[in-house]
Amino acid sequence: MKTIFSGIQPSGTITLGNYIGALKQFVELQEEFNCYFCIVDQHAITVPQDRLQLRKNIKSLAALYLAVGIDPNKVTLFIQSEVPAHAQAGWMLQCVSYIGELERMTQFKDKSSGKEAVSAGLLTYPPLMAADILLYGTDLVPVGEDQKQHLELTRDLAERFNKKYNDIFTIPEISIPKVGARIMSLQDPSKKMSKSDPNSKAFISLLDDAKTIEKKIKSSVTDSDGIVKYDKEKKPGISNLLSIYSILGGISISDIEEKYVGKGYGDFKADLANVVIEALTPIQEKYHALVDSEELDNILDMGAEKANATATKMLKKMENAMGLGRKR
Repeated sequence: MKTIFSGIQPSGTITLGNYIGALKQFVELQEEFNCYFCIVDQHAITVPQDRLQLRKNIKSLAALYLAVGIDPNKVTLFIQSEVPAHAQAGWMLQCVSYIGELERMTQFKDKSSGKEAVSAGLLTYPPLMAADILLYGTDLVPVGEDQKQHLELTRDLAERFNKKYNDIFTIPEISIPKVGARIMSLQDPSKKMSKSDPNSKAFISLLDDAKTIEKKIKSSVTDSDGIVKYDKEKKPGISNLLSIYSILGGISISDIEEKYVGKGYGDFKADLANVVIEALTPIQEKYHALVDSEELDNILDMGAEKANATATKMLKKMENAMGLGRKR
């Protein structure tokens, strides 16, 4: 059975885009792969965090993983900082990374642009991300388009390490979902839907109530011609909404287009709001039952134990390959 690794930062609200682009896919992947799903809290601290809010976000994200249908008996769900091998292996991979290649990372350039003081962690977190993946002998990493560059660096670092020290790492393949991998902002369909968007109308949170979801969809940006038709170039707003409807409603885009022939955006948006609410209500109910429960802590304890056992073995191989410590 092939191994999958994926990590999500606990840095705020999980959006509908995160759900469609990642979490929804994970539920299907757990049936056919050995899955490691990680809450990457050490990545979150590359930018300032409120410690109490961060702790709350970690538990919230873990509960959402389970609420969407992740089965802790089929996957390993754990918190990154509870497996020390991640930070240790991250440092070792920094030592085989080059400053130039880290500075070329698009996300580093975007996040550091115009800032006087930039965290060194913002520059060096791609090797930590590589460690996250390589510690588990990962075969496949499901990611959005925006993380493809980091995955390519992970492959480069693995190959460099294997060539220079010892051939111990599996070279992971990149898996980008073909449909719905990139759900766009409801207010600016040229940008990806993001939880860090200052305009709260631009994204739907998985925990938004029905009235909020309805308002956000009704105020979403479309165009002036009023025809429900998919055309990513000329009609990016309505095309984005059609993608959401298709994925959550389990109906093809062409069937949706046919359904709204002769109808306007008002009817379409009202129905889309119902589709989204119907999809999210059971997730929200399960989330609220789990988030402050002892069951959640037990699941995370079990995940940390399993992840530690696997990651520590690979860390020892890395240390032996590089000549660290005493040979045991």
